[in-house]
Amino acid sequence: MIEIEQHVWGATPEGEAIILYTMRNGSGAEVRLSNFGAAIVAVQVPDREGRMADIALGYKHPEGYFFDGAASGKSVGRVANRIAFGRMTVEGRDYALEINNGANHLHGGTKGFANRVWESRVETNRVVMALTSEEGDQGYPGEAHVEAVFDFDDDNSLEITYLAKSDRTTPINLTNHVYFNLSGEASGSVLDHELRLNCSKVLEMNERQIPTGRWLDVENTPQDFRAFRPFRPGIDSDFNHIRDFRGYDHPFPIDGWRPGILAEAGELRDPKSGRRVTVLTSQPSVMVYTGNWLAGGCPETKSGGRYADYAGVALECQNYPDAVNHPDFPSPLLEPGRLYCQKIVYRFGTF
Repeated sequence: MIEIEQHVWGATPEGEAIILYTMRNGSGAEVRLSNFGAAIVAVQVPDREGRMADIALGYKHPEGYFFDGAASGKSVGRVANRIAFGRMTVEGRDYALEINNGANHLHGGTKGFANRVWESRVETNRVVMALTSEEGDQGYPGEAHVEAVFDFDDDNSLEITYLAKSDRTTPINLTNHVYFNLSGEASGSVLDHELRLNCSKVLEMNERQIPTGRWLDVENTPQDFRAFRPFRPGIDSDFNHIRDFRGYDHPFPIDGWRPGILAEAGELRDPKSGRRVTVLTSQPSVMVYTGNWLAGGCPETKSGGRYADYAGVALECQNYPDAVNHPDFPSPLLEPGRLYCQKIVYRFGTF
């Protein structure tokens, strides 16, 4: 049985209430959510000895989440990841979006979904957050209505369902940007965590972190996660710009992906604590980001410190980066009358 508590955590500078939701299951594991950015702010689950720890990176104060560069735990959109030069053409019309990441548009812009207060409510044993993104919001066409639905169960599974509708054709690519450190959020580097992915390819990236349009075989490369491997040995490799990006920040197409079908993307595990998280999604790829730029930009953490680079890893289930500019990628375009529905499941356990 899931208990859900809610209380006012803080307020935005405009006076909007920031609500903190605590979802607790029968074994005492819990997930905490905030309606600012529809964010996961804590995940308390047991290690192999049964000891609880918070394994999601996050901040001590609600205002830490205002415009944080790391987008810690947040739901990002309209379009997660990068759009090259902030330019796209939708139904023959050209659009120029904000440039907020080098030469690119990233995560829907500075005032994208991650930096908005969502309307939020409890529906029996789930938390539902909703947002209306007006016509022209951050330069995007159409008015979009978006929901993020969070379910947590007694098996320590957290399921996120993202829903969207629009009155005009617009790109939509929603994901959650939670960072995991399976030893506990204040435990230092995740480079010795081990990752396994159901991915035999990785997208080739250019120096601006945009896909070239080519798929690379991962075999015999530092991006071969088909069997468990730690991040540390490959973190300084020249392959596919890993060193240039200061670590892993790459999209991996999921083998056998079919639209609308929930499938396993992979599993992250921590030999030290024995915790693991299995990731399932209906999305076509998983972006692996090893927190290469966490140092310096993060507010005070939950444990009262500052995160260093590689303090957490994000496994962002999403469409391919810059898909709106690649006709051969899965289309990110949502047409009027259609429903966008994508799921991400994090199953926490031990080994």
